[in-house]
Amino acid sequence: MPPFNEAETRAKLIDPILRGKGWFEHIKLEQAAAPIDIIGGRGRRRGKGRIDYLLRIALPGHEQPLPLALIEAKAETADACNGLEQAKDYADMLARRYHIPFVYACNGHLFVEYDRHSGLTSAPRPLAEFPLPEELRARYEQALGIQLDHPSSHPLLAPYSHGEGRRRYYQDAALRAVLEKLAIAEQTRQAGRALLSLATGAGKTFIAVHLLKRIAAAGQLKRALFLCDRDELRTQALTAFSNEFGDDAREVKEVGERNHAENARIHIATYQTLGVDKEDGSAAFLTRHYPNLDHFSHIVIDECHRSAWGKWRLVLDRNPGAAQIGLTATPRQLLLPKRRNKLKEAEVDERLQADNVQHFGEAVYEYTLTQAQEDGYLAACEIIRREVSLDGEANQGEVDRVRVRALAPVDNRTGQTAAEQDLKDGYSPRNLDKELIVPERTQALCEDLFKLLLEHGDGGPEQKTIVFCARDDHADRVAVALNNLYAAWCRRHGQPRKHAYAFKCTADSQGGAVVPEFREMANSHFIATTVDLLTTGVDIPRLANVVFFRYVASPIVFYQMVGRGTRIDEESGKLMFRLYDYTNLIGLFGQTFITAPASGGGGGGGGDTVAPVLRTTAQVNVTVGVGGHYVLGSKNGVATPIPVDEYRARLRERVLAEAWSLSDFRRLWIETSQRQTLIDHIVAAELSPEQLRGLEGMADYDLFDVLGHAAYAMPARTRSGRETAFLAGNAPWLESLAPPPRAVIRAFASQFARGGTEALESERLGQTPDVKRAGGLNLLRPLGGARIVLQQTKERLFAV
Repeated sequence: MPPFNEAETRAKLIDPILRGKGWFEHIKLEQAAAPIDIIGGRGRRRGKGRIDYLLRIALPGHEQPLPLALIEAKAETADACNGLEQAKDYADMLARRYHIPFVYACNGHLFVEYDRHSGLTSAPRPLAEFPLPEELRARYEQALGIQLDHPSSHPLLAPYSHGEGRRRYYQDAALRAVLEKLAIAEQTRQAGRALLSLATGAGKTFIAVHLLKRIAAAGQLKRALFLCDRDELRTQALTAFSNEFGDDAREVKEVGERNHAENARIHIATYQTLGVDKEDGSAAFLTRHYPNLDHFSHIVIDECHRSAWGKWRLVLDRNPGAAQIGLTATPRQLLLPKRRNKLKEAEVDERLQADNVQHFGEAVYEYTLTQAQEDGYLAACEIIRREVSLDGEANQGEVDRVRVRALAPVDNRTGQTAAEQDLKDGYSPRNLDKELIVPERTQALCEDLFKLLLEHGDGGPEQKTIVFCARDDHADRVAVALNNLYAAWCRRHGQPRKHAYAFKCTADSQGGAVVPEFREMANSHFIATTVDLLTTGVDIPRLANVVFFRYVASPIVFYQMVGRGTRIDEESGKLMFRLYDYTNLIGLFGQTFITAPASGGGGGGGGDTVAPVLRTTAQVNVTVGVGGHYVLGSKNGVATPIPVDEYRARLRERVLAEAWSLSDFRRLWIETSQRQTLIDHIVAAELSPEQLRGLEGMADYDLFDVLGHAAYAMPARTRSGRETAFLAGNAPWLESLAPPPRAVIRAFASQFARGGTEALESERLGQTPDVKRAGGLNLLRPLGGARIVLQQTKERLFAV
């Protein structure tokens, strides 16, 4: 009998022993969404999502099983150590992503264990020695310092109100991470604090709702506050909480002299409603309607990076006994200036109030933008950087007073010649379009963007796009220029103009009223020019492009802006978005969220400055050229724009680390489990074979040829070309076979031409039209059976 493949190893060797060990009821297959790659300028799902094999324990009297371990099942012929001992980073990544303590690799005979808490990997042991559920439970409790029988642990074991079908694996992991932290805090008499860091679009509201629902199901919720930033987020949260808590979830607002949420268990408020959104806020609503300390047993703070500003720390100060959970995509640490004559204790206290990590502790769970993109839950990102120059001077340069004077500046409001005292000594690129308007620059950027829209994507110029501008009147000028370009394009192509092609969407223009049309309408409202109105709290699933005409200094603001494009819209087929960078902002990717406090005087997100705004009137030669083409990838878990050439080199090095020669690579590729291990290790190194295929324009090539060409300079063949070469190069062998099995083998080659290696290993291979027309897999029995013949076919197919 031939050795078992991975699925057979699991079903016939691993599962029976696990059931005998007492794991029979709670073995769960957890499948992520299929990853997305950029191929030929479009997003495409990469086959099926990752399937992992979780072991969970159940306690008597509790419905929700608790995941403790993940098993990487290998084919019977695979080395049990290969999944862990040679890839500890991969095992640790799995442990962190699933928030579990133990990861195993097993080939049905031996297993290897990685312990996340100790960081140790065991030697191979017989599968008969696999730990019992009670053993792993005891080790889990000892490592965390908690007892699952203690009442504070019961929310961990409380069920989802509508089952587990709707939650994603990382949402479940995040929930458990918070509930563990709160259980540890109560059982060790510490303050209940927890911080979650999840990428924009990962579903923080879902987590908040089900966190409180499970705490309530365990009988431990007295009264909870959900605090958010904007009205739209409050409305979204109210809908989500009402679906679970009904009328027991209410919006915080005054109705007459009463608090509308007075008798509810879930209070949903904005910083603005409570009067704690600014340092000079009155906090009158908070103190009037919540006069007593510890009114709430639980507080969830959305967008908690706002803790670096404002007065909302009063909410926490007035509820010191509450469990306090912070949610953010950008955990902020604030750099505070050293002040003379200030007590050290006072400075420490100020830092505690201003710093997410100091107050909440390190994030108990993180799910980054790049992790979500690898999993296929957020859209992939392609970055196109443009280089702008004024009269040949690149956009990094500064325009000095002499040069500005030569450009005959006028006051933008009056049109009068600018006085000498109105001129600054120099204007940096960040001053452009704020304090110094160069009309030719605005026109050149808009013309270049319009050209790029025509070159990329499949919607022509009519693509949902956000352009971030320097200030309100800059958004006006950009909208006018883009509308003029669009009108001219429509005339040239004989197409009717669609309504509201480009439109200003800023706070000064009451732009929030236009957001529903931008979000919902497919045939109007394509390009929103804004300053910061669309930075947070607005979900535009069909958004195809995020464009920066504005300079941004804060990594937090930048990430929030980029986050507008990360939503996936399966209905319209939007799986990727493009970032067009005209102000060299991509260096903000990967920066830590550490910021200096705001200087006095307030400010307001790109509003008008006090100094005169000048406009040049002399002719300026503006050119826009190529600045770079990048893939948004990951380095050491940090989102990083990677130049295409560097990405190729990194992936080549990773493949060579797995197989030193082409012959080794070929042998590895033919074996399903070894090939999957190779791909797993490439992904664990924060790379994507499919991404490389897209970058090389090799959509018609199998990954064997994509990786073989990249790593070993192997001449690459398309899938159909490899089919042709296989049939020609193996003609003597095929002719030596009887016609029926020969026809089936030819059908195998045809399937490869259609779908590559994965098509040959599909469980439905025998049901494909080509194979059925050839007579089916049973015709291969005289040659040793379908598995042996398929193995021979692959060996010959990848040898030509």
